[in-house]
Amino acid sequence: MEISYASSSAKDFAAGGSGSGGGGRQVKVIPLRHPDPSSASSSLLSSLVSLLAFLLPPRWRTKFKQMTLLQWMEVLIPCIRWIRTYKWREYLQVDLMAGLTVGIMLVPQAMSYAKLAGLQPIYGLYSGFVPIFIYAIFGSSRQLAIGPVALVSLLVSNVLAGIADTSSELYTELAILLALMVGVLECIMGFLRLGWIIRFISHSVISVLVAPLCDGIYHSRSSPCDEALGKNQEKVAVSKGSRPAYCSCLWYSFCESVSSIINFRAYMQVGEIPQGLPKFSVPKEFGYLKSLIPTAFLITGVAILESVGIAKALAAKNGYELDSNQELFGLGVANVCGSFFSIYPTTGSFSRSAVNHESGAKTGLSGIVMGIIMGCALLFMTPLFTDIPQCCLAAIVISAVMGLVDYDEAIFLWHTDKKDFLLWTITCITTLFFGIEIGVLVGVGSSLAFVIHESANPHIAVLGRLPGTTVYRNVQQYPEAYTYHGIVIVRVDAPIYFANISYIKERLQEYEIDDEGTMKRGPEVEKIYFVIIEMAPVTYIDSSAIQALKDLYQEYQTRGIQLALSNPNQKVLQTLASCGVLELIGKEWYFVRVHDAVQVCLQHVQNLKESPKKVDPAMKNEPSIFQRSWKQNDDLKEPLIV
Repeated sequence: MEISYASSSAKDFAAGGSGSGGGGRQVKVIPLRHPDPSSASSSLLSSLVSLLAFLLPPRWRTKFKQMTLLQWMEVLIPCIRWIRTYKWREYLQVDLMAGLTVGIMLVPQAMSYAKLAGLQPIYGLYSGFVPIFIYAIFGSSRQLAIGPVALVSLLVSNVLAGIADTSSELYTELAILLALMVGVLECIMGFLRLGWIIRFISHSVISVLVAPLCDGIYHSRSSPCDEALGKNQEKVAVSKGSRPAYCSCLWYSFCESVSSIINFRAYMQVGEIPQGLPKFSVPKEFGYLKSLIPTAFLITGVAILESVGIAKALAAKNGYELDSNQELFGLGVANVCGSFFSIYPTTGSFSRSAVNHESGAKTGLSGIVMGIIMGCALLFMTPLFTDIPQCCLAAIVISAVMGLVDYDEAIFLWHTDKKDFLLWTITCITTLFFGIEIGVLVGVGSSLAFVIHESANPHIAVLGRLPGTTVYRNVQQYPEAYTYHGIVIVRVDAPIYFANISYIKERLQEYEIDDEGTMKRGPEVEKIYFVIIEMAPVTYIDSSAIQALKDLYQEYQTRGIQLALSNPNQKVLQTLASCGVLELIGKEWYFVRVHDAVQVCLQHVQNLKESPKKVDPAMKNEPSIFQRSWKQNDDLKEPLIV
């Protein structure tokens, strides 16, 4: 890249009343590439292209242009990827063992989680059967084990218990309808690549929802803990108030299990479980859609935050690429198809996925083996489950829930980020006293409030030059950095848009007035003449910010201050050019580096310092010194800034 030289000749500044020799120093300036004026105008076609660019990341747009038919099929049916490259000798044995291990683990968990959700155990077995096969085809993760999970079961029970009785058929139909709704939401969000929306739900909100919900397990009539105690609830009434609920449940579950074995008597058994595979049936009770929408969104959020996070971590460990939106689509298809076979909402399980990974699973074949194990259990083993004591299922539930309650998270947040701890506390208290729906709304609202506050009050730093370098850094972080008299250099560390432009203007005015506290060099002048804005961190600027920038420039001009911009990116520069700001400020006041802007401004400050303070009245109608000082560029073979 060619470098232009600017020389403040005595002739140009003589018009300002000075002809001193301070202006003979040359300044090296790297030219800034300005946008083509013809490309600055927007059209409908460019707007559509921008919309497509928003929906599809650049790497995906490039891939789509180069994809073959086989690659398109791999996108639509991800299992083709591992089927084509399957190494039978290396993978078959480990996939079979992993699938067998997790399948055996899934059978009792599925029944327990169904009871936790207020459903009969058979629906847990259905939920661990159909979605596994669907996900093996449409899911992109090769180690994720999907099916019933404790947290989703808690959410289902908490919401549906307020609508219908757990023993009624309506309760079961609503759980199946909820699976359909969750699946549709996941498919839509995955197809439109909207998974980023759920990122606004802080992880601290999800983690804190579990503790208040777990407190309700023991006290819920649908809980297997309650059924495990059966007719002996009066005996443990005191223990409910004197010790944690899970201790009471585990203790009495253990005692009654031993008693059942010794006395050869049944104690609150699981009961008869229908034998056979699930039958096709269309979900009903669509009149309750409106009341289930918040829970469907929440479960979808859990799927994105937990399941997709687990899937991406496992993909990274096993050396293959995974797209989170495609994974979300696969989970959605599994729930939609499963809802026609009497499942309740399912998602990826952390514990079973970890076991699957540690068992050596390499492909989705391990998931198919899990499904086969569940199918065999439904066809041949359900009569054996009839005499299982309820306390066994209760023990499984309590074991799972104890792992969900993570009070260490609060301690970690307290030491790490007080704002996240405050969010954790607000969500916890709200959920305890007002329920899961209000708790989620307050938690998400608080998360958004924190995000908006940070965005509307961005970090703005005053920059100074590090001694012996041409590097400019935050003077608060580097106290040894020095600034120059008459020049303020600021860096805006955020996009500039309507919500934060007022705050930015206020801070710039403060820096103009209060510029003390740092070491200063250069010619001493009585006021600020130049404000340089480092725009490298500014990734976006909107129309409101453009108008505010114009107003700020006009205000500066009335006070004899020149605005200069350093290193705007191509998109921001294009916006500035299309809105006329580029011509308003002047192309000569756009720079590639902060150092270039400082050197040019120093030249002007030097000449302003040397010029007489009194100006001849005949000179009042002459152009300003900023306009006169740049006339020299017309005489250069190459402009100072192009």
